[in-house]
Amino acid sequence: MGTVTIGVSIAVPEPYGSLLQERRAGFGDAAAQGIPTHVTLLPPTEVEASLVPAIEAHLVEVAEAGRPFPMRLSGTGTFRPVSPVVYVQVAEGAEACTWLQKQVRDSSGPVARELQFPYHPHVTVAHRIDEAAMDRAFEELADYEAEWPCAGFALYEQGADGVWRKLREFTFGAAVVPPQPSAPAERGSLRAH
Repeated sequence: MGTVTIGVSIAVPEPYGSLLQERRAGFGDAAAQGIPTHVTLLPPTEVEASLVPAIEAHLVEVAEAGRPFPMRLSGTGTFRPVSPVVYVQVAEGAEACTWLQKQVRDSSGPVARELQFPYHPHVTVAHRIDEAAMDRAFEELADYEAEWPCAGFALYEQGADGVWRKLREFTFGAAVVPPQPSAPAERGSLRAH
């Protein structure tokens, strides 16, 4: 059956996703058009194609244990000189992203793996382009702001053409907190993660 390259990420919704993808392409990042704008939970990982159903089942469990949370992007950062990346920072939601990526890569699951670098949630806007363009990306998006309620994540597969395509979305569980007899106004509220 062979292998496939998969990734798990939180998609940056519209209109923010397209805007950042266009900006990334405008900075000269040739890979931009093949990579939907996202926050990585599992970096590109080669797996046996036969494992994809087990991975999907695992991700269903991770999503059911997760809860919606606010995501906010604000300003830029860089991994230079260690890695040639400029990114938009995750200003709110980083703790939830960190928890999620640990669950996705859990040693008891089908995609247990170590990371090359410590996990740092971010949205890449420039990768492996010339230094002047990296500087421009860092400066031009320094005031960038976006926020949305994050309700889940998705599994992607990289095609032979290098383009990442969504295979499946996973929506977080939304367990209802049992009503408290002394606080009827809280009935039906959602428990935040």
